[in-house]
Amino acid sequence: MACADPESHLWTVPLVALNMNVRKKLGLYLNPKNTVAADWTAVAEEMGFSYLEIKNYEVSKSPTKMVLEDWQARNSGATVGKLLSILRKVEREDIVEDLRPLIDEDVRKYCENQKKQPPLQVPEVDSCVPRTPERSGITVDDDPEGAPEMFDAFICYCQSDFTFVHEMIRELEQTEYKLKLCVFDRDVLPGSCVWTITSELIEKRCKRMVVVISDEYLDSDACDFQTKFALSLCPGKKDFDPGARSKRLIPVIYKPMKKPFPSILRFLTVCDYTRPCTQAWFWIRLAKALSLP
Repeated sequence: MACADPESHLWTVPLVALNMNVRKKLGLYLNPKNTVAADWTAVAEEMGFSYLEIKNYEVSKSPTKMVLEDWQARNSGATVGKLLSILRKVEREDIVEDLRPLIDEDVRKYCENQKKQPPLQVPEVDSCVPRTPERSGITVDDDPEGAPEMFDAFICYCQSDFTFVHEMIRELEQTEYKLKLCVFDRDVLPGSCVWTITSELIEKRCKRMVVVISDEYLDSDACDFQTKFALSLCPGKKDFDPGARSKRLIPVIYKPMKKPFPSILRFLTVCDYTRPCTQAWFWIRLAKALSLP
């Protein structure tokens, strides 16, 4: 990535380059309702969020933080340059001027990390010693000096199903349930092996895993790996217990399927959103399942 031009290159730097310090300071500027200057609602509208989505964000402790996370998760054009452009468009040049030094520093660190090449193996390094990603942090809110970030559930999904995942975030995190979901595109820092990170999250950071089943899911190598890995953490054949697996994995169907339901999940109870008679209870049932000890 070319990071020489101090302004134009910002349009190529993804929003994940901004660390928590900058995001929190953006919230200090944008979260308070302001009758004179534009607040987070104006920024969210420029990002393409609908009226209902913006109303749902109002219950969040930091709506600015949620808007930034969801924008970067669902929009490939969510870059640092685009964010600065939006702030200028809503006439919040004061934020750009005040935070620009911090933003430039985050971008500089991000670009340096992108340029780094993995070190060559040397005799002093034992490849048999496992590396633990949590030491340096693998999620956005990880504190390298404190306990690792924990979640109620890991969401296994493919990109084409993210609209439903976004609804799941809204219904389970931003309501009275207050659950904490691990959504890879939103919560995970870039730069490490995807397989290693997902294994760490599923096994050690998340109490359960919700599997969003669709025709596209059946064609996804990543979803296949995540599902089989989660199943491997359950009792083996000698101590086979379908109940133990059903407590850890929760398959969800939200739209009709043309392909057969995956056989490896056939013994699990499915949360079916496609039935009109159960839609009213769907989120209640799923929230209760994720809240079990």
